[in-house]
Amino acid sequence: MSEAEARGTHRLHEQLEAITALLARLVEDPTPAHHAELQQRLDELHPADIAFVLEALPLDERLAVWQRVKADRDGEILLEVSDAVRESLIADMDPREILAAVEPLDADELADLVEDLPTEVLPELMASLDAQQRERVQSALSWEDDQVGALMDFEMVTIREDVSLETVLRYLRRFDELPAQTDKLFVINQDNLLTGVLPLHWLLVNPPETMVSAVMAPDVNTFHPGDDVYEVAQAFERYDLVTAPVVDDAGRLIGRITVDAMVDVIREESESEALSRVGLREEEDIFASVWASLRNRWSWLAINLVTAFIASRVIGLFEGAIEKLVALATLMPIVAGIGGNSGNQTITMIVRALALNQITPDSAKRLWRKELAVSLFNGLVWGGVIGVVAWLLYENVALGVVMTAAMTLNLLLAAFCGVGIPMLMMKAGRDPALGSSVLITAMTDSGGFFIFLGLATLFLM
Repeated sequence: MSEAEARGTHRLHEQLEAITALLARLVEDPTPAHHAELQQRLDELHPADIAFVLEALPLDERLAVWQRVKADRDGEILLEVSDAVRESLIADMDPREILAAVEPLDADELADLVEDLPTEVLPELMASLDAQQRERVQSALSWEDDQVGALMDFEMVTIREDVSLETVLRYLRRFDELPAQTDKLFVINQDNLLTGVLPLHWLLVNPPETMVSAVMAPDVNTFHPGDDVYEVAQAFERYDLVTAPVVDDAGRLIGRITVDAMVDVIREESESEALSRVGLREEEDIFASVWASLRNRWSWLAINLVTAFIASRVIGLFEGAIEKLVALATLMPIVAGIGGNSGNQTITMIVRALALNQITPDSAKRLWRKELAVSLFNGLVWGGVIGVVAWLLYENVALGVVMTAAMTLNLLLAAFCGVGIPMLMMKAGRDPALGSSVLITAMTDSGGFFIFLGLATLFLM
């Protein structure tokens, strides 16, 4: 974490502690002065900071703070909070409050919230919009959540290529303010076809009499509304984009995509991958009800229980060997644990590479060979180390050799599964990260126990 990030995190925690202390003081002494102090502190916070505070508070305190947020800021805050927390906040609002909160939002922002709004509010909300806003909202809703069209921003500045820069400057001065994240102007012709872009700094450093067509950039990064948002986010990162035009199949300019939306995509993808890796189906409010948390967690816990039972039955197959050589019981968790750790390292690398589209059918074979080679080397080195330790502890050379062989074979199994599991899930059309940690641990536990105890039975009994 950088120094700036650390300062920002520290500041957020200080704000949270201050608001928590004020809430506690209000319970003990609900005087107007304490109410005013809490109100003032909330008024000074950015909507994103208020969202952080709301997500970190238990439900009763969260709603107490939410009720003190000024109504004209409700919509911005609803956009910032997580889906689970947003649901709890909207449930505390009546239809009139919901309408007042969301009506001022832009079309792309409304589209983000529509799915979370009560169905009885939607007809009145759509009726309150003008024809252009209604058309834009419907356009955004017609695309899937993972497509550019769902995140497209309609607020942008367009100019013609047959005018001078001086004319463009006079045109810009007519705006009270430019749309957020405006780093370039989009150049179109009379048919609304995108012909290029004019970065703002080029507008400022070139002579006013210069024509737009002479200085505009004809080759631009353009996207289509059906493009995958995660691939577009990677393009924003690769080319250091702030905004980019969105065009239809005919090349007509229909909107733009902005860096703040792409930052949200990258963050959400990262969070989703982390949750999927441990089998969580959706983002969970940390203060959600017991039943809501149970519904989110039970399925993969059930799968984990089955795999744990299989591992226990593998151990049960070798009860006789364990009874004769108790050292096996103390050493076998080491084999399984190191295998699980190695497998998680491999699967994390592969899932990331798949997300970045860095793996092709040809490179997959090389990856398998490379990961197996790494695991073979690690198995021989660290298996040799623990084999020597086992030999010294139990004064049994054969046990040390078995330990080294079992460690090496389990690491090879971990590498094979670490590459194979996400590949198979991708081929089946599933998220490669879904439950990957659970699956690799199950494979290396059961496999590690079987390999170690099987070798011990063959060579030590």
